[in-house]
Amino acid sequence: MTRVFSGVKPTGHLTLGNYLGAMRRWAAVDQHRSDALFCVVDLHALTVDHDPARVRRLSRQGASLLLAAGLDPELCTVFVQSHVDEHARLSYVLECVATDGEMRRMIQYKEKAARERERGGSVRLSLLTYPVLMAADILAYGTDEVPVGDDQTQHVELARDLAVRFNQRYGHTFVVPRATSPALAARVMNLQEPASKMGKSDDVGPGIVYLLDEPDAVRKKVMRAVTDSGRDVVYDRAERPGLANLLEILAACTGGDPAELADGYDSYGALKQDTAEAVVEVLRPVRERHQELCADPGYVEGVLREGAEKARAMARPTVDAAYRAIGLLPPTSTAR
Repeated sequence: MTRVFSGVKPTGHLTLGNYLGAMRRWAAVDQHRSDALFCVVDLHALTVDHDPARVRRLSRQGASLLLAAGLDPELCTVFVQSHVDEHARLSYVLECVATDGEMRRMIQYKEKAARERERGGSVRLSLLTYPVLMAADILAYGTDEVPVGDDQTQHVELARDLAVRFNQRYGHTFVVPRATSPALAARVMNLQEPASKMGKSDDVGPGIVYLLDEPDAVRKKVMRAVTDSGRDVVYDRAERPGLANLLEILAACTGGDPAELADGYDSYGALKQDTAEAVVEVLRPVRERHQELCADPGYVEGVLREGAEKARAMARPTVDAAYRAIGLLPPTSTAR
């Protein structure tokens, strides 16, 4: 079967964008058609200043929401990155294959480093090198496909480059992965700033719909969404980004087409109202299932424990092969 790997980073509460752009497809499609692994990539949350307790809390919440979104541990592997040592083991080996120039060309590094410097903070080395850790996340499992949003495709391209380079220098070891993304709603935009992604790491604001928002909070945020000048409802991502965002969200929630949906409205108010209700209904089962899982923390812990065991067994042979290929001496079979 095709091997699929993807994950969520516990740097903020998961959003409507995470669900429509990735998680829903993981549950509805990827776990059924492939040998799929889905991971809370908690090591990636350490690349910037953070509260340790918050990282732990968001890691648990992220795992619970993956399950609440429909991931079934009988069909796929759900685990936490730091519970599988092979990620860190392989990351250093791949750092010995990557170049400084590649790291500094990463768009997310440039943006995040610039913001950190503007705040007067220092940029952690891990912020520069974490794309290599992401490559290790992918390559350790012989991944064929990585379902990601379009802001992460550059990192998957790096994983491809490192896999090809390693294979050429040291012998065939890694599968060369490819990025995949849904045609619609791969990038849900902020309701107040439609030129920006609805990111979970952003500060709490009226433009971000979180998966655990109460229905009334969802309605309020959607009804206050920024639209564009003019009164006619048309789908034009370039000229009418606010309106296009609402139409794309509605389309993703209802299975419609944004342009066709636009023809059915003659006012922004009606569109906002329908979009708000569609979002509430899409998120309702996720919120309800999350409440059930919170009442049974032992179940979630068991899923993560078994998932880590399965992931470790899948990753270890590849990582061990990479160690041998690059020239590291295998450990002796008995301790001395």
